[in-house]
Amino acid sequence: MRRQVWRLWKPPVHGVRVIALDEAGRVLLVRHSYGSDKWMPPGGGFKAHEDPVEAARRELREETGCALAGARLLAISAEDLHGSTNNVRIVVGRTGGEPRIDGREIVEAAFFAPDALPAYMPPWLGEKLRGWVAEAEG
Repeated sequence: MRRQVWRLWKPPVHGVRVIALDEAGRVLLVRHSYGSDKWMPPGGGFKAHEDPVEAARRELREETGCALAGARLLAISAEDLHGSTNNVRIVVGRTGGEPRIDGREIVEAAFFAPDALPAYMPPWLGEKLRGWVAEAEG
């Protein structure tokens, strides 16, 4: 019943996407085991009254085992999510070390240079990701 109401009402949802950069300026991307299996920045939903920066730290830690230092809100991106608007907070920060995946939610994680992003990612994401990285580094 709840799912049917959501499909009809399509309320806006709120998420967070983490632009985690290593010391070389490469961005950490993951592939999920559910939904799209394309390369994406780590992220997810955040709880009511949860600070987006804290949500980004939590999501990165849960998905990769990595910490996020110097985190800050960079932008808000309105994206379609099954006909509803997903208001995604883009949070940028620094991370280090090798990501540790659980093999359940995340099946792969790797760092990529902004000019060498993987081909297997949503078509709209590459340009946005390069822009977010440039803004973060600027």
